[in-house]
Amino acid sequence: MLAYDIRGRGPGLVLLHGMGSTAAGTWGTLADALAAEHTVVLPDLPGSGRSPLPDSPPALNDVADQVVAAADAAGLDDFVIAGASLGAAVAIRIAALRPDRVRGLFTLSGFARPRTALWLQLEKWSSSLSGPDTDLDAFLTSLTFSGAARREASAAGTAEQIALALGLDARGDLPAISSPTLVVATMRDRLVDPEHSVELAEGMPDARLAAIGAGHTATVEEPDLVLELLTGFLRRVSGTPLALPVPFPLPNGAC
Repeated sequence: MLAYDIRGRGPGLVLLHGMGSTAAGTWGTLADALAAEHTVVLPDLPGSGRSPLPDSPPALNDVADQVVAAADAAGLDDFVIAGASLGAAVAIRIAALRPDRVRGLFTLSGFARPRTALWLQLEKWSSSLSGPDTDLDAFLTSLTFSGAARREASAAGTAEQIALALGLDARGDLPAISSPTLVVATMRDRLVDPEHSVELAEGMPDARLAAIGAGHTATVEEPDLVLELLTGFLRRVSGTPLALPVPFPLPNGAC
């Protein structure tokens, strides 16, 4: 069972973090604002925070099932799910497998598969885990932030999470996503290129694409913009009319 925190009351919202992070590390800047109108569930993926690693390497379906089990334990019948980076791939798998539970899908700097550049960066990250801490810190700070910023310490299960990312391919899930979806590209992302978000948006039937001028850790660099997009999307899912802004030019003329 994954460890998770709950904040607020209202319609369900599950927030998934990325590789080497935690739920609080990725979504902590937004959680209280979101909890004003939602029951926010913040699971730590296997090997992060208080969630232990399984005895065998984590598989995407197993992690997806664990997230749904956490939502069940938190009392959510259905929910909007938002995922950043690796968490986006987990969220996509859940939305494809459990359309009865997922009312909306939001991805931030997400990917369906590691293309060549991402693959190489993940391999370098993985190999850096066995090197001096100072080298790893400098590498990850340059990779995940578009400017100077402080980075949280890597989770104990980072190597296993990277291995999960290296082996996943969620492209087959994309046509099965029936829920409203907002895909957000991070235009200054040095880890997950915006092309990954374009691939996601083009592959899902009811997806819209937006972009912000931030690096991979957009919730830390530009929390207000991410919050604006996510709360606008939540209102759209709930049936409240609201035009979604696009605060930064989209890649390759996508819309």
